[in-house]
Amino acid sequence: MAPTAGGQGSGARLRSDGLEGQAGSGSRAGSGSRAASSAPAESGSAAEVGQTSSRVSFQTEPARYRHWRLAIEPPVATLAMDVAEDGGLDAGYELKLNSYDLGVDIELYDAVQRLRLEHPEVRTVVITSAKEKVFSAGANIRMLATSAHATKVNFCKFTNETRNGIEDATANSGQTYIAAVNGTASGGGYELALACQHIMLIDDRSAVVSLPELPLLGVLPGTGGLTRVTDKRQVRRDLADYFATRAEGIGGARAVAWRLVDEAVPRSEWDQSVAARAQEFAARSPRPPDGRGIQLTALDKSRSGDSIGYRHVSARLDHAAGEVSITVRGPRQDAPADVRALYHEGDAFWPLAVTRELDDLILDLRTNELELGTWVMRTEGDSQRVLAYDRLLLAGAGDWLVNEIILYLKRTLKRLDVTSRSLIALIEPGSCYAGSLLELALAADRSYMLAGQFEDSEPRAEAAAIVVGDMNLGPLPMGNGLTRLHARYLGDPDALDRVCKQVGDLLLAEDAERLGLITFAPDDIDWEDEVRIAVEERASFSADALTGMEANYRFSGPETMETKIFGRLAAWQNWIFARPNAAGPDGALRRYGTGQRARFDRKRV
Repeated sequence: MAPTAGGQGSGARLRSDGLEGQAGSGSRAGSGSRAASSAPAESGSAAEVGQTSSRVSFQTEPARYRHWRLAIEPPVATLAMDVAEDGGLDAGYELKLNSYDLGVDIELYDAVQRLRLEHPEVRTVVITSAKEKVFSAGANIRMLATSAHATKVNFCKFTNETRNGIEDATANSGQTYIAAVNGTASGGGYELALACQHIMLIDDRSAVVSLPELPLLGVLPGTGGLTRVTDKRQVRRDLADYFATRAEGIGGARAVAWRLVDEAVPRSEWDQSVAARAQEFAARSPRPPDGRGIQLTALDKSRSGDSIGYRHVSARLDHAAGEVSITVRGPRQDAPADVRALYHEGDAFWPLAVTRELDDLILDLRTNELELGTWVMRTEGDSQRVLAYDRLLLAGAGDWLVNEIILYLKRTLKRLDVTSRSLIALIEPGSCYAGSLLELALAADRSYMLAGQFEDSEPRAEAAAIVVGDMNLGPLPMGNGLTRLHARYLGDPDALDRVCKQVGDLLLAEDAERLGLITFAPDDIDWEDEVRIAVEERASFSADALTGMEANYRFSGPETMETKIFGRLAAWQNWIFARPNAAGPDGALRRYGTGQRARFDRKRV
């Protein structure tokens, strides 16, 4: 985030019947962005979501980008930031100097996803600016100053996740990101560069990198800046302290010497140096130059005031109870015999399709339904089919596209982990909590599994069961680097070992409870009351206190750069955003650009 100020949102909109509509075509048409809704706003929610009653859509595609230019010349892709000043998600600010808001980040996220899944021939991605003398001025200050607190928090969280996705592509996909910083990069602009593996800064005696949030705005760089400077770039603490309090920034040889960038390149050598470095990183990549990608088509999504539906995922929204009932459906057909079928099915391939839908649902609910604080999750389907798809993926993990699908599922589950909602999993007859879908129950704050049958069940109906699979033992780690099973049994390796010995076994409620895989196993007599009480109790608590408690309990074990960004840094930033020194009428965010100095309360607390 950082200095600059900032039209009207455009892009994918919801028609009056609540179904996802299409924006006009053309290379400068609307982005995945603000979507006008006919549904009445819930009490208090309009002010929370950008002061409007409209919804944000996270669906877009390159022909509709307003803020990015994507060019592909294998093995290199170039993502050039060219933010439309009048293209803000809300009115009241202009996106000058490549400053950005959520709409700009939605396009970046879409581009990163498409480069990973659609373009195996791309081995290096160069992020640069299409504007002269400026890379990016960071998050738009006028947007931050006028947005509700929840809007700022959700914006920073989504931006953090996109930055982490860039690093994941470099680490695990053989698609290395280079930041070609061809002008000044401030705040969030520099944070974007920090997410890249290699940072090149143009050395023209004017371009600098900076994190000026503290001296200018009274806040912190909220998308990982402080953590990446010390933990990733390994900048010395005293130098980092000086850098973060110097609004003017640092460039040239000093920026290289302090490890803020990797190289400073004279303007006369810029184009040739960037091209050479991109080819150098591409030569190291294991991505197949002759691989075939798949197209990510528009999701088949319906949206109304009380429901969201896709092919494999659906949600029922109960605003009176503050609850969302989410159902994830397993595959309708048996898994194919060979991963080559994936290239025929494309994005309809069940593991990819269900992941895309769950990803979009999480983002939709998290951004547009702030008062629905409890998510009750169910699954439906055949556990053996889920496990068969898992085995297919694990056996074919050497295939670049199969690897990308597993990584995408990993990132989506991580998005669920850091979502500030109470998660309750219900395991009932007909559920398919097995392998990859068991991760949903393991991610939950509590899980309830029916012991036996419902009274009105058919005599031969099967009881609820879960299955631990190989997908639960490593491929889908949390942000702390542990599997959800490992985090569950932290400090109890014997309990974890007992679970691992039952991989592939059908576990009924008694066994699942004995092994510690579920929280409670009520019978039919107590089921309805126990679930109802849990949901009602959750709604009666302070939402702020629940968020703090859940975030603490979900991430036991070691701290990583990722947990620091989402935990330590995000917690401090969220608190600072709400303090008068930043957000009050005389605070730095409000007074920036007015010619008046902020008035700070000097007390340390």
